[in-house]
Amino acid sequence: MSGTPARILEGMGMALDSVRANKTRAALTILGVAIGVMVVIAMASMITGINRAVSHQLETLGPKTFFVFRFFRGGIEINDGSEEQPWRRNPPLTVEEARVLATMPSVKDVGYREETSGPVSYEATKLSSVNVIGYSTNWPRVSGGTISAGRNWTEVEFAAGEDVAVINEKTATSLFAGLDPIGKRIKVFGMPFMVVGMYSEAQSLFGGASTPLVMIPHTAFVKVADWFKGWMGIVVMPTDSATVTQAQDEVIAGLRTKRGLKPAQENNFSVVTQDKLLETFNSVTSGFFLVMLALSSVGLLVGGVGVVAIMMISVTERTREIGVRKALGATRREILFQFLVEAASLTLLGGTVGMILGALIAWAIGSWTPVPAAVPLWSVVTAVIASAVTGVFFGMYPATKASRLDPVEALRYE
Repeated sequence: MSGTPARILEGMGMALDSVRANKTRAALTILGVAIGVMVVIAMASMITGINRAVSHQLETLGPKTFFVFRFFRGGIEINDGSEEQPWRRNPPLTVEEARVLATMPSVKDVGYREETSGPVSYEATKLSSVNVIGYSTNWPRVSGGTISAGRNWTEVEFAAGEDVAVINEKTATSLFAGLDPIGKRIKVFGMPFMVVGMYSEAQSLFGGASTPLVMIPHTAFVKVADWFKGWMGIVVMPTDSATVTQAQDEVIAGLRTKRGLKPAQENNFSVVTQDKLLETFNSVTSGFFLVMLALSSVGLLVGGVGVVAIMMISVTERTREIGVRKALGATRREILFQFLVEAASLTLLGGTVGMILGALIAWAIGSWTPVPAAVPLWSVVTAVIASAVTGVFFGMYPATKASRLDPVEALRYE
């Protein structure tokens, strides 16, 4: 075993010699593997970052907080349009229903919201598509938002549908360029709104600090916004003494009574816990993970074909060398090992390039887009193993051919 490290280093050295001697073929081999590994690293980084962000945002809502939606079904569904969309059978949630839920003994607080995207401007500065959210007054309590400057709107302003707004730092930076936004008037859907507050983090499940957001009273939202109606969401916070199950049972019973559902009728609304929401989200990202594997497999396949080509050329060019080594006592196993190390070194070089490119893409995505990205350790380990296995698998045929050369015939080779 003492000679194994030396043979590995020798094989790696020969791989580098092959790269220098056959730059074009080696570059194609490295490029194929690099693309496959780059896809793994970049996609895994985005999926990991998004999953962590969603988990963190759910944690900020409190462990017992749950949601009421018009319709919710986990996983990815495909509908060709031939059947009626199942959500159409469920009537939209209403403000009155949210108020009914707030009276339940096990419910501490209830918030409701609707949202859309629309133009927001301040003087000559215009943002064409900003996430505009119409929320109940208690949104900082039920969504985890933190007012960092100014204030939230009051219940009186909410009841009157006053044109007041709270913005996040991203919106303030984009519109005001260093100016204090408090007291300034912005236009939302062309209507003037006074900025009364700013919050430093969007700890909501539905938004992130990197996304421009404008929060306005729901009573004002329904007057000025152009939005797809019927998709109000309700957030329910159970009391400290109540269990999640107890609060859910009361909410379900209250909504069924409000909607006049008979005992045999199914719920025409959805009550969703954080665990269920996170489970569904993870199942969706798992679908992207499968796509990632398919794309990376293509790159590794291209790299593997390149390994076969370049190694076969290497075997042909070094036939006499192999004959000399066998004449001096080298075994078939030693020749096989040498060529497999050389093949694996080629693909590992491509894997290293792919990991660097993937990490750079992840950094760029995390820095320049609202999508968080974090390179997970498992993706690096997977990339290294996949690169090495690709080299060994596709290098097996040329390595076996080299190990089986007849030393006499090899020495005669010109």
